[in-house]
Amino acid sequence: MAKQQTFGDKSKKGSGPQKINVKVVKGYRSDKGSIKFLERFVKIDELSQIDSIDISK
Repeated sequence: MAKQQTFGDKSKKGSGPQKINVKVVKGYRSDKGSIKFLERFVKIDELSQIDSIDISK
């Protein structure tokens, strides 16, 4: 049997709006006084949205 879908067809299929992956690191003080960091990966549409990202513990 012939293959129905090629790799090129698969890559063209998912070409919707592109989002940018950004790693956000937030530092905060714990109850004991030590500094801890919270890391998250966030997808955004454009780089101007970086200032408005808010992550919480």
